[in-house]
Amino acid sequence: MSRARPKLLYLVTEDWYFWSHRLPMARAAQRAGFEVGVATRVAAHGERIRGEGFALHPLRWRRGAAGPWASLAAIAEIVRLYRRERPDLVHHVALKPAVLGSLAAFLARVPAVVNAVTGFGFVASSPSLRARLLRRPVSAMLARLIERRNSRIIVQNDDDRRLLLGLNPEAAPRIAVIRGSGIDLARFAPAPEPPPPVVAGFAGRLLADKGIATLVEAQQRLRRRGLDLRLAVAGTADPENPSSIDAATLAGWRALPGIAWLGQVDDIRELWRSAHIAVLPSRREGLPKALLEAAAMARPLIASDVPGCREIARAGVNALLVPPDDADALAAALERLMRDADLRRRFGAASRALVETDLAADAVGAATVALYRAVLDAMGRDGTP
Repeated sequence: MSRARPKLLYLVTEDWYFWSHRLPMARAAQRAGFEVGVATRVAAHGERIRGEGFALHPLRWRRGAAGPWASLAAIAEIVRLYRRERPDLVHHVALKPAVLGSLAAFLARVPAVVNAVTGFGFVASSPSLRARLLRRPVSAMLARLIERRNSRIIVQNDDDRRLLLGLNPEAAPRIAVIRGSGIDLARFAPAPEPPPPVVAGFAGRLLADKGIATLVEAQQRLRRRGLDLRLAVAGTADPENPSSIDAATLAGWRALPGIAWLGQVDDIRELWRSAHIAVLPSRREGLPKALLEAAAMARPLIASDVPGCREIARAGVNALLVPPDDADALAAALERLMRDADLRRRFGAASRALVETDLAADAVGAATVALYRAVLDAMGRDGTP
């Protein structure tokens, strides 16, 4: 490219998601000599993003806004941004930014595009009619994304890579697996197991697709059998997500015994220090950051046997895997780890060892920067689209 410092622009729906999930990658790119900008809806993290030395470009779009007019307005806003800033490379994070941002990048003639499809979320995992109706058009849009010569797609697990290759087997060179968002191993250091009673921790948005209803039911079944398993839940509802748990259901759950509803936890390490087990009975994930952080702190895992979760929750190694939406199986897994302290310690040590591989922040950052360099080098050789 012509500039000494290539201009990289991240497109993310919400500032909190960039701060939580993309900061290690952006820092690595900045250290590697990129001029980094972030385009997002700004709520609570704008000053933090600017404090990193990143240019901040506030957007008016809303993650939950749907329909053709909202999409057209978002594309127009992004096109204006791309034409004004003239980035060498844009990195679209999650499915909606990938689809709308790629259309805008084509119209604005952005030289190189990276689309991070971090799991297929509601569309892939929800049994609802709306999700089923969306699957065909989303698949068609994904097929078009991986056809473009100047683009690369990042997925977080091999299941999602195989799904994309099923749409276009010839796209293999344009699909990269970079596992996770990067965990700071010094910050998330192993923590000793707390004293009893045994606590199972859950961290995540309160969505039906995260399996929170199955988890509550499993924990209450054990308590009705006289087992004092506590549950600590960190997270809030997400009204902009179609899978969000409604207020009436949450109010009923808050009256149940043995559950601590923690809400938004600023330092998630507090949850994992107080928990003996990390549990995520989700229907599908990209690669769940909650389990990565718990594993880094040497916690045994219980998770659904689904794409994404099994990347970090390895059956019989550091985790027990259960079918999604199966309260009986989840209760049995919780009881097994509740009763077996030696197994918890063995699984916890294995969890930490897994995170110390290619899941650490340095490894994820290096792999992402290498991908940026590769796509820029390819466009430098072949010309712009």
